[in-house]
Amino acid sequence: MKKTFILLAAVLLNIAAFAQTTWKNDGMHSKLGFTVTHLMVSDVDGIFKDFSCTIVASKPDFSDAKFDLTVNTTSISTDVDYRDKDLRSASYFDVAKYPTMTFTSTGISTVAPKHYKLSGTLTLHGVTKPVTMDLIYRGTIVNPMSKKDDAGFKLTGVIKRSDFNFAPQAGNSMLSDEIIINANGEFAKAN
Repeated sequence: MKKTFILLAAVLLNIAAFAQTTWKNDGMHSKLGFTVTHLMVSDVDGIFKDFSCTIVASKPDFSDAKFDLTVNTTSISTDVDYRDKDLRSASYFDVAKYPTMTFTSTGISTVAPKHYKLSGTLTLHGVTKPVTMDLIYRGTIVNPMSKKDDAGFKLTGVIKRSDFNFAPQAGNSMLSDEIIINANGEFAKAN
């Protein structure tokens, strides 16, 4: 009886140790940005002000993490109202037809401690394609305000406009085909 109890306790502890944990981004401390080159001489930066991202992981180093991101494309901001209105039009993001952009991770591989390659599918402008980004896990701390665990991440990578049939009328001399993605996120433990 005693051996059975010890075995059961060990199994339960093992399950608890590998239980999946859900994390949600803190909107006040997360940023999703991009950079595109205009006329091949000047970089233009922008952000999406409204997005949500969830991480599910069972390992404390997030080496098995799964990311799900949803972006409200109407929230695009480049700090120029005229340009932002144009970017929301049918010529670019066509937010009336495609109000969201999504990314769902399909795999994560370790490059170095806390450095990963994050693979997944990006749906932009009605086109879904595989992409791979660089992900850095910056650590986990107890947030002094919420008294809950917070984890930090930095994500960088490059996507091509042409892969998503995005703004083909602009041409590569007007807008670079390559778009640099730069995101920083602080995630609060949800469970």
